[in-house]
Formats: sequence, structure tokens, C-alpha cells
Amino acid sequence: MRPTEIKAFLASLSLTPTKGKGQNFLTDDRVADHEVLYLDIKKGERVLEVGPGLGMLTERLLLKTERLQAIELDSKLVPFLTERFGNKLDLIVGDALEIRWPRFDKFISNVPYNISSPLIFKLLEHDFSSAIIMVQKEFADRMGAEANTDDYGRLSVGVYYRAKCDLLEVVKRNAFWPEPEVDSRIVRLTPRPPPFQVKDEKLFFKLVDMCFAQRRKKISTVLKKSRVAPEGSIPSLPYMDDRVEALTPEQIGELADAVWLARNEEAT
Repeated sequence: MRPTEIKAFLASLSLTPTKGKGQNFLTDDRVADHEVLYLDIKKGERVLEVGPGLGMLTERLLLKTERLQAIELDSKLVPFLTERFGNKLDLIVGDALEIRWPRFDKFISNVPYNISSPLIFKLLEHDFSSAIIMVQKEFADRMGAEANTDDYGRLSVGVYYRAKCDLLEVVKRNAFWPEPEVDSRIVRLTPRPPPFQVKDEKLFFKLVDMCFAQRRKKISTVLKKSRVAPEGSIPSLPYMDDRVEALTPEQIGELADAVWLARNEEAT
């Protein structure tokens, strides 16, 4: 669907795309074809789409599965989607961040930029085989970043701990209407068990948040200020002269376990 057609169609629905709802409609058929191809839907698999919009992905997904569910926030689009796809589409109206999701095997979404992080972490709480998402390129690069790079941060570690992250093709901003200010990128997430074990996940993620919030400071300085570890144990902990951006997720896990042991030794 061309931008002029989308604009006219939305006007007929008395609907204006808003930044608050993250509404940038995909206009490039080739990109939509690629997304569905990347999802690799097998016979009988249940698919969940978040934000069907005008059905660019939906119509392609329905050629691959008879078990398609979609969550749409904008109630003004519901009559159109219902009329276009009928009972072939199980449409759920609501905020994907707030409502309970149905069971699904595979997930797909052109994610509104303003909810990228919470939506992805909610997704990773579910049991599924793979997901194809399109997000802001900068955000995608942060998802898949490695240690000692500018993009590496809390998001990188959190995603790595929960899933394999494949950065796929870059989508130029002119593939959308209204045109966003930045390019996008297609990402595939494949859940897997954590690639390393930690003694206390809550402590691990607390350290991740704490250290990356002060990423330019030495880890010893962060731990002293936070008092998350017994002060006397800090000199003997690993990586005290490093900054967190230099540590791999596995090394941060090693640090978290050392802190856990120090806290437990002090308590006994």
C-alpha cells in the first residue's frame, strides 16, 4: 500500500497516526515478505502478532497459518481488521504491555519505538520458539552488542542471558509512512537456556543495572558506593579495576557469584 493510499484510507477512518501510539505504517511489500519468511512458520504453529495496523503482515501470515492471533491497541482499526480478515484472525483489543498474552509458538511485530524495551522483555518471559521483530536500528544494535563496544549495555546483557539474538537486515526509514526519523532493523530472537549459571539471578541483574548506570566508573567504586558487597571483601573480588563495559556477560556473572559468596560468608 502506497503512502498516499494509507493516508487516504486512514482519513476515511478519521484516524491520524500518532507518536504516542508509535504508528508508522510499513509500505514496502518486500520487507513484509522478508519478515514472514524469516519467521519460518511450520504447519500447526500458533502465531502472535502485536500491532497488526492495516494488516500488512497479517495478510501474509494468514497464508502460512490458520492459527493467527493479533493484539491491536487502536480501537479505530478494529472494525477494518474484522471486516478484512473475518474469523480467520483472532483479534484481541488492548495494550500489549498491560493485557495477558495468549499462548503462541512464534511471535512477530513491527514494534512501536516507544515500547521496544518493555515489549521485548515481556516477550522473553513467555515460552515460544522464535520471534521476528522490527525495531529502531540503534535499539537493535544495542540488543546484539558485545562487550567493549559503544552499544554494549544493560539491554545487551539482558537479551543475551535469555535468547540468541540475530541482527538481520536494515530497513530504511522511507519504507514507512509517516516516515520516522531513523532507520529500523529486523531482529530474530530465539529463546535458549542461559549460557551460564549464576547463584542469584536477582543479584546478577541488580549488579548489571547498577554498574551500567555508572559505566565509566571502576567496578570497585560502584560497589563501595552501593554497599551491595561487604566493604572488606571488595579488594578480593574479581574485576575491581575494570569498568563494566569491558566485561562479558559471563564475567559479570562471575562477579555476581563472588559478591553472593562474600555476602553469605559475612552472614555466617
